[in-house]
Amino acid sequence: MRAIFISAVSALALAACAPLSESHNSEPETKAADYAASGLIAGTLPEIAEALAAGETTSEALVSEYLERIKQVDRAGPTLQAVLTINPNALADARASDARRASGEALGALDGAPILLKDNIESADQMPTTAGSLALKDNVTGRDSPLVAGLRAQGAIILGKTNLSEWANFRSDYSMSGWSALGGQTRNPHMLDRNPCGSSSGSGAGVAASLAAGAVGTETNGSIICPSNVNGIVGFKPTVGLVSQQYIVPISATQDTAGPMTKSVKGAAMMLSAMATGEAKTDYAAALDAQSLKGTRVGVARFAQGNNPATIARFDAALHELEAAGAILVELTPPDIDERALRDAELLVMSHEFKAGMDAYLSDAAPAAEVRSLDALISFNREHADVEMTLFGQDRAEDAAAAGGLDDPAYLNARETALRLMRAEGIDKLLADNDVKVIVAPSGTPSPRIDQVNGDVWPEWVGLDYMAAIAGYPHLTVPMGTINAAPIGLSFIASANEDVAVLSYGYAFEQQSKLRAEPHYLKNAEAVPEIAVALKRKGELLAE
Repeated sequence: MRAIFISAVSALALAACAPLSESHNSEPETKAADYAASGLIAGTLPEIAEALAAGETTSEALVSEYLERIKQVDRAGPTLQAVLTINPNALADARASDARRASGEALGALDGAPILLKDNIESADQMPTTAGSLALKDNVTGRDSPLVAGLRAQGAIILGKTNLSEWANFRSDYSMSGWSALGGQTRNPHMLDRNPCGSSSGSGAGVAASLAAGAVGTETNGSIICPSNVNGIVGFKPTVGLVSQQYIVPISATQDTAGPMTKSVKGAAMMLSAMATGEAKTDYAAALDAQSLKGTRVGVARFAQGNNPATIARFDAALHELEAAGAILVELTPPDIDERALRDAELLVMSHEFKAGMDAYLSDAAPAAEVRSLDALISFNREHADVEMTLFGQDRAEDAAAAGGLDDPAYLNARETALRLMRAEGIDKLLADNDVKVIVAPSGTPSPRIDQVNGDVWPEWVGLDYMAAIAGYPHLTVPMGTINAAPIGLSFIASANEDVAVLSYGYAFEQQSKLRAEPHYLKNAEAVPEIAVALKRKGELLAE
């Protein structure tokens, strides 16, 4: 995702709207149309896996049902445009999974479960890896990224690829989250005119709308957390390096990571168990403990809650749930960070790493790919401006093209500065000085409207995803309710390699609160009944 640093930096990936009523978690009583999922596909990944294991359904039936649902709500109906490409091998792979299970040879807990991949992640299937760009429409590499190989080793079915903010939102400071030249604009299933956030927009919207059992997103700075927050699902950004970034279109070697996006923490843990690389395998799902918050000191980052009363009210309610689960809450004071130095350092680091990473990736792309370097990509976009640059330009890519190499002393100093500020002087200091195991904050605020004129228009920054992203530390968001039908999540952040603990704390909160809301596919906020009433002229009162 393009850099979402702090409130002073960028207008991307922040999500908020002013409270419109005192009923902060009310659900609308009416819908313009009923596109709600039903049956097993409306369930969570663990429920789907259990049904497959019990013989209550087949993988072929599941894939067929998801494909039909994609036709009904992604291609037609509310036209979410969350899924960019369907895997032509999905049904055949599902039948193979069913045959394995029938012979008692299931590969793992995910065998037969349909999973979507963000379309910057390579798979060996006959699908291009495009990053949403016309320049890579023929980039069929025929190779699995290690995370996809891990999912396949557990028997997961790669259902297709999801739409995203083009080039993972590292193209322009004035871009629109969820838009790509190939996929168009992804819509938020909770409220169709609201921003789905990015850059893992299609993965977030697709999971929320029950278009797959789970999805994989990628994050550089907020790209898993923000779309999970505004689409009302669970998203987990693991410690950088836990999941291999090989064969994934890059932005920053320092900050990039893929991660699971699902309806439940256990589902995310199941996916991570398959996606994580390295010889030492961890069963993250088995490590979940619903009692893990009992007696645990939890740092409360009120300094990151913003000033929206509705967001603060949902955060306060979530804190009560944490206390009910046994947590000991500790109020934190903000670290003394030079925000300007942080902002400048991260921008410089990402520009250098984007240039180096893109040149390396494009030089090794499929033979049919039309560009072989960042400079060639910039020229391609200019030549195809009628498709690629109707809505916004490529100022960020052009700045990166002018950056130096990875041996540039300015780059090396900026990387050291950014990591130090967010690690030793940031998250680690907050944890150590306050003797807390994990930090909680709002993951963002409810999403603003999609704005085709101004690009992304986000209000005051809420949350700490920039800290976890720059540090490369684990970050989990779990739904904590809605504000006038728009979702909002609670973040759990800890130090490097504390992925098991972070997932477990989030699981305990989830089991205590159970605040995930299904989407209602509302046309806009005016479709929420109390908002509709409030907006109408009260002629009878004026007449009196």
